[in-house]
Amino acid sequence: MARRSPVRFFLVLVALTPSACAWIAPEEPEAALEVAENASAPEGLPACMTAPIVTNGSRHRMRVALTFDACTTRRNEYDERVIRTLLETGTPATLFIGGGWALANPGRLQELAQYPGFEFGNHTFSHPHMPEVRDDQKVLEELQRTQRIVYEQTGRIPRYFRPPFGEVDSRVAWLASRASLVTLNFDLPSGDPDGTITPKRLVDWVVKKATPGAIVVMHMNHKRFPTAQALPDVIKGLRRRGFELVTVGTLLEDTAWPTCKPSDEPVRPVVAEIIP
Repeated sequence: MARRSPVRFFLVLVALTPSACAWIAPEEPEAALEVAENASAPEGLPACMTAPIVTNGSRHRMRVALTFDACTTRRNEYDERVIRTLLETGTPATLFIGGGWALANPGRLQELAQYPGFEFGNHTFSHPHMPEVRDDQKVLEELQRTQRIVYEQTGRIPRYFRPPFGEVDSRVAWLASRASLVTLNFDLPSGDPDGTITPKRLVDWVVKKATPGAIVVMHMNHKRFPTAQALPDVIKGLRRRGFELVTVGTLLEDTAWPTCKPSDEPVRPVVAEIIP
């Protein structure tokens, strides 16, 4: 994720020729990979080469997923207050780990892996603007290198990929699928990178704008962000509204999304709502 404000992202559908996945963890079932490699479009549908870009879960259940990016930066900070609040309030969360951040914080990542309420996602290795990385192999390396680091340090294999800056197109999403990752964006930016936002404003925004199936994005790697100060009231406010707070994996367990769309589908940019 970025430090941009206001938060915006565009999802543009573009067709692409797939590339093979280079790394598979020892426990990864080879049969599943073979199915993905040999999969074809269902009979009666046009051939296509796109993968889903997920921004939310079911709109019919009162569930919200809180997600926290640990971006790779020059300082690779860690705000332990965010994690302490999640643990003290018994709040499950999905943590999107940058590979560079993981290398700088191996002990912290291993500690986080001890808590079953935390789910790990992939936030690339170096935090690039992924659609601007035109070399397909470099896109895969960003993802595979992070997969390897998280697996070697924790024994866990991330299932979801959060694109840095919320920037993704169907080429990147398709390549992520070749690395056995589902591209997972968000539909509710908290605005925590905004240097002018106050904890109260962040709380009011997230609690007011949350809808069933929402995926909220925040950060756990910047102590100057108001995230840690706002988080207790965010959790309290969402629960007061009747939302169950869950991991992304739980949020999506009863949600079906298309695995294949016609490659000639017209471009329909989607712009995230921003904090006014």
